[in-house]
Amino acid sequence: MSSLHIIAVLFVLCFSLTSSDEHNHKYEMNEEVVLWMNTVGPYHNRQETYAYFSLPFCTGPKKSIDHYHETLGEALLGVELEISGFEIHFRANSPKNPYCDVDLNEEKLQAFIYAVKNHYWYQMYLDDLPVWGIVDVNLTSEAKVKLEKGKKITFTYEVNWKPSNVKFEDRFDKYLDPSFFQHRIHWFSIFNSFMMVIFLVGLVSMILMRTLRKDYARYSKDEEMDDMERDLGDEYGWKQVHGDVFRPPNFILREVPY
Repeated sequence: MSSLHIIAVLFVLCFSLTSSDEHNHKYEMNEEVVLWMNTVGPYHNRQETYAYFSLPFCTGPKKSIDHYHETLGEALLGVELEISGFEIHFRANSPKNPYCDVDLNEEKLQAFIYAVKNHYWYQMYLDDLPVWGIVDVNLTSEAKVKLEKGKKITFTYEVNWKPSNVKFEDRFDKYLDPSFFQHRIHWFSIFNSFMMVIFLVGLVSMILMRTLRKDYARYSKDEEMDDMERDLGDEYGWKQVHGDVFRPPNFILREVPY
């Protein structure tokens, strides 16, 4: 019986060591690599973000996966990732493939025009690495399509794997380089938070000052009274219940023998 337990434990350990996904960042050859879609919004206002598929984009052929990318940090930040549906496999190149067509009606046309004029940018995640792009008109495209009502836009994707000499622990250093990515200080958010703190501190201080001033006036009045006036004076606040512990109840509970 003990040998069976040992074999079962070894099997579980071997399975846990050989399993790989985006959480441990280890992939086998031709294993699925999931591309997640995050948000889209105007580039000049990073705080204004919407769901990626709020624009008339379309998903890839794959509609579901076996596991979902969700951590505690993402839940606290309000990050809601959506599956892209692209068929991406580790170290397996994929040629340029069309995956969907979008017929431009008036609503979809205006959405794309608004996104292009306001320099909308989108964010994706691949193996926990953020990927950014701009919703823009590409004049160097081989198959240009004019944005007008009734036209059909074909979406394509292409995958090319290239080796890299960057170590895994150093792969995020490029995103921290100010020359690679522009880190803007959100002065409006800082000013808004600062004013909110000042308002709350002022509100609490005003309430405390009014309460303490009223109590201080009452205590000062009590000190000016003599003993008789203090005994005959009206009680207020917590003093109204100080005699309740010595007051007998109106209905006394008694044990009645049967």
